[in-house]
Amino acid sequence: MSGNAPTPTGGQMGRDTDPFLSLRRGMDRLFDQVMGGFGMPAPFATGVMSPRVDVAETPQGLEVTAELPGIEPKDVHIELEDGVLTLRAERKAERKEEDKDKRWHVVERQSGTYLRRFALPFDAEADKVEARFEKGVLHIAIPRPTQSKPQARRIEIKGG
Repeated sequence: MSGNAPTPTGGQMGRDTDPFLSLRRGMDRLFDQVMGGFGMPAPFATGVMSPRVDVAETPQGLEVTAELPGIEPKDVHIELEDGVLTLRAERKAERKEEDKDKRWHVVERQSGTYLRRFALPFDAEADKVEARFEKGVLHIAIPRPTQSKPQARRIEIKGG
């Protein structure tokens, strides 16, 4: 197959075109349309974005890592309340609409609010949660409570 073969939609598929990226964009659009029909906000319409995260459980607790490119640490807010960790960050627009000499051809970088919430599998102590931010990546360490854990025991079945 040549690098510039026509696509089923009639366009040209260049060497730099990733068919999986096109598929992902289509699935994202479909997901946004479907979720919007259920009264859930579509991220692109409301300016609310969901950062990419990794959550790992260790013997010490939870480790949450979130990608927040282009965001300053002062614009990141972390809150722990009623067993729910909330991560909120604000990305400000860098382009200025009032610049009449610029004609924007492609605008893919988004501005708005990043928001994620996680229900924790244990009651964490908010004053022991630690966070650090480096190179656009937020790392949150949520230690397990120091109180003793209840021991499992076998329950005897009575009757019959």
